[in-house]
Amino acid sequence: MYTLLPAHQIALRVAELGRTIGEAYRGKPLTILGVLNGSVIMVADLMRSIEVPHRIGFVHASSYAGKTTESGSLSVGLNLMPDIEGRDVLLVDDIFDTGKTLVRLLDELRTYRPASIRTAVLLWKQGRSVVETTPDYFGFQIPNAFVVGYGLDYDDDYRHLPNIAVLEQCDLD
Repeated sequence: MYTLLPAHQIALRVAELGRTIGEAYRGKPLTILGVLNGSVIMVADLMRSIEVPHRIGFVHASSYAGKTTESGSLSVGLNLMPDIEGRDVLLVDDIFDTGKTLVRLLDELRTYRPASIRTAVLLWKQGRSVVETTPDYFGFQIPNAFVVGYGLDYDDDYRHLPNIAVLEQCDLD
């Protein structure tokens, strides 16, 4: 395993994103929806940098199970989500990989009639997207590698790392 993004670089970028997002939503009824479990750390850091009043909630989406590094079928849960009708929504996820999770969640959330929906991700994995949608806000563009840390996991481990690290094949064996 090796470090791709150190903790201090992540902290600076997330704070910068928070300021940008705060300006975009000034005077608007903002609800931040984090995608569990990977976005928890980013949501906590981001919401402290957004200097406009906002609500917080979570949705659940998962397509990786156990020790797999390839996505499978997507399960979605919206039972932790507050009422978003008529509100501006910022959907926050840890990583934009193929884009399928983001598109599915956007489709589901639109049925609740928010005023608008924008997306923010910490990482945007280049060259993997299979959808037309792209994130509205992103922290870093990264190469096609399996990454962990700052909320991202492998077999529900490594989320606690303060940095983003690349798992090498020997780490997966």
